[in-house]
Amino acid sequence: MTAPSDLADRLGLAPGARAIILNADDFGMCHAANTAIVDLLTAGRIDSTTVMVPCSWSPAALAFAASRTDLDVGVHLVLTSEWARYRWRPLTGTATSLVDETGFFPTDVLSVEQNATDDDVADELAAQVQTALDAGVDVTHLDNHMGSVYGLVTGRGFLRPVFELAARHGLPFRLPRSMDGVGEDPALQAQLDDAAAAADAAGVEIIDRLWSHPFELLREGTPDEETYEQMRDGFIALLRAVPAGVTEIYLHPMVDDDELRAAVDFSAAKRGYELRLLSDPAVLQAIEDEALVRIGWRDLRDLQRGDAR
Repeated sequence: MTAPSDLADRLGLAPGARAIILNADDFGMCHAANTAIVDLLTAGRIDSTTVMVPCSWSPAALAFAASRTDLDVGVHLVLTSEWARYRWRPLTGTATSLVDETGFFPTDVLSVEQNATDDDVADELAAQVQTALDAGVDVTHLDNHMGSVYGLVTGRGFLRPVFELAARHGLPFRLPRSMDGVGEDPALQAQLDDAAAAADAAGVEIIDRLWSHPFELLREGTPDEETYEQMRDGFIALLRAVPAGVTEIYLHPMVDDDELRAAVDFSAAKRGYELRLLSDPAVLQAIEDEALVRIGWRDLRDLQRGDAR
């Protein structure tokens, strides 16, 4: 297990504190996401969320965030549009390297890494953040949809414009320093080390580690399909394994309804499971039993802006 950075100390947490940020991705993707995330935020079941600004339901998400600037709401930087029946386009238009032959963001990260230009990426991501700011959102942080800026497929990433954008607005960014808990890949850890050094040089705060559980509903459509209880027990095991330092745990909670099932190609049931999970007494008890310290991205933003001053 890699030793944590000094982030927890700089945040003023107790020595050895095991801090978590429970983040809900995909706010604004659809009404099912908005309904779930608004309820979770207002009930204090999650610590933060991030808005997919190019999506159709982002105006409602941005309006809510602007009305509740006490809550931690960031921007989920988007360069991909993964579903077959429901797609979204760049804010900067379709005459760019960011679209496929149908005029939408591509469905896969490989296409982004192969075809997008640095300038087009920088312009689009800046437009997404500026749209949220112009809507009155007190943006607390940035993260990235489907990992399209990290260079995980071909090695060609877009972290330089992301760090420039984050530094310009005084915002932390979802980048883990360590692969702890997600595998052992020396080459990928070396890539993370370089990225973390670039974030540090830009003055952008990042986290110690980034965890989740499988996006897909395991064995979906088979007699052995994953049950809610199996998923919950796996998530509790993940919580119990959180080490010292700052760990973001991200999920995609949504209401499992007709709209969601019309939009996504698979795992709608798991999105509903995640909504249920975050209010499950067994999960809440595990957080308490493990003495996990829940913090928000605003804490990292305040630290970053304080360091800058």
